[in-house]
Amino acid sequence: MTKKMADVLSELLTRRGYARPAAEAAYADAWREAAGEQIARYTRPGNVRRGVLEVRVANSTLMQELTFQKQAILNRLAQLLPDERIVELKLRVGPIE
Repeated sequence: MTKKMADVLSELLTRRGYARPAAEAAYADAWREAAGEQIARYTRPGNVRRGVLEVRVANSTLMQELTFQKQAILNRLAQLLPDERIVELKLRVGPIE
């Protein structure tokens, strides 16, 4: 069985956890563009699991605003991160560091 060098390298990076910071940076950039700078200041995107992007939100008022804008944000994320197939946002109030 022969594997492409790119596949072997990708697998190694994933196993060692080196790909995670790159993915997190991509999520943060896409989130900032999709949600807008004002909202992005008070939110932090987390992981994507089964098409659900976890997002920490600074307060419940902003969380409610995000629920109103959810579909527009999801549409934009689908354009920015097509391989992730994000179909839902899981919003939680929590600390934004």
